[in-house]
Amino acid sequence: MVPMATKTQDLSALWKQILDLFRNEMSPTSFDTWLRPSRAVAFDGQTLTVAAPNAYARDWLESRLSNGLRRKLVGLLGRHVQVRFVVQPQAEPTAEVAAAEPASLPPPLPEEWLEAAPATEEAEEEDLPSLPPLRLHPRYTFETFVVGPTNEFAYAASRAVAERPGQTYNPLFIYGGVGLGKTHLLQAIARATRAAGYRVAYLSAEEFFNHFFQAIRNHQMDAFRLRFRRVDLLLVDDVHFLIGKERLQEEFFHTFNALYYEGRQIVFTADRPPVALAALEERLRSRFEWGLIVDIQPPDYETRLAILRAKAEHMGLRVPEEVLDRIARHLEGNIRTLEGALNRLRAYGELRGRPITLEAAEAILADLFPRKLQVDPQRLLRMVAEEFEVTVEQLMSTARSRKVVLPRQVAMYLLREDARYSFPQIGHFFGGRDHTTVMYACEKIARAYERDEALRKRIRRIRERLYSAS
Repeated sequence: MVPMATKTQDLSALWKQILDLFRNEMSPTSFDTWLRPSRAVAFDGQTLTVAAPNAYARDWLESRLSNGLRRKLVGLLGRHVQVRFVVQPQAEPTAEVAAAEPASLPPPLPEEWLEAAPATEEAEEEDLPSLPPLRLHPRYTFETFVVGPTNEFAYAASRAVAERPGQTYNPLFIYGGVGLGKTHLLQAIARATRAAGYRVAYLSAEEFFNHFFQAIRNHQMDAFRLRFRRVDLLLVDDVHFLIGKERLQEEFFHTFNALYYEGRQIVFTADRPPVALAALEERLRSRFEWGLIVDIQPPDYETRLAILRAKAEHMGLRVPEEVLDRIARHLEGNIRTLEGALNRLRAYGELRGRPITLEAAEAILADLFPRKLQVDPQRLLRMVAEEFEVTVEQLMSTARSRKVVLPRQVAMYLLREDARYSFPQIGHFFGGRDHTTVMYACEKIARAYERDEALRKRIRRIRERLYSAS
């Protein structure tokens, strides 16, 4: 057996790295009580021996940190290494010892201790209950996720978790509306970590409930707990499903604790942030807030266009750029809406055998695009004025204050985008303004619409009134 480390300083450096990793994950009290007094005393290349000052500390470390320590060693050394905990009180060093050169490593452990340890991580897990099958969509990978300003933080956090499970952002809580990419990121984490050899459980909160219910009915709660509390990563989609299920919340709370305190990675998704899950138990909701909370917003225009291009390419669908631009500008919902529009165009092309043109797309997606309303300009002005709390007379005036200029530009933008008025027509309507002034106003609002959520909501409210009006 060839020793991997031959000097005390090598072992000390390794142990210092391990302590630094755990220091960021444990409470200061637990770290100072249990881990700081321990030390690495031997490493023969296959087994790291950790000495605790007493039997209580040894038992605590063995029950709480053994798996987390092995995972960290995999990250540091690139292979599985066994960990052995022993009791070895640390004597106070004499002045002579303190001044001496570092000594060589202590002698190897007794042979019977080495034989008692499982040979590999896999051997230890042979008797664990099987996990739910990983039903992963082949397209849900990090490589196929289209990153934009509204999702880049969630994407970066997910990649960090996949690269260093249990070491950063634990737990990770991703929230956002339907069809914005939460499940995509969750499955990308599952795929990447499973490929790296981690034991991964990925399921929805409803599936977790089904397993829980079956375990109760079949008197198999011990197996249920062993199955979900011995994973390296627990990924749960739609945790808002837990609301109203008290027994399930109780079990979920203890599962969370068991995983968290052993340094195992937990990732959740929901349709709202933890603070908005008011119907959940306070203690469970507070644990969701322990780690990193990130949101995914609806994609902006550039991201929508990139998503459409990527999906069209994957479908083998040839769509003119002007059609993709039209869809990206006017379908502001979720990614599923964009994909649904492309599916319609593909069906048209396959069934009719005709190329997809802008005119054809306008007809096929007519119910998705904003209607070309025969809008009474005065009624539109009243709606804009009411939304921005100004008067119609102020909108039509030459006043240059921001209070008036912004709603006036919004009115121009809506007349252009929804009522399909030309730039000269809009300029004439607003007292003979030059068409270049109207163009500037429309372009300015179009840019602001993509980055200003408050303005976007106001314009949506105006449009809702326009579309619902008879």
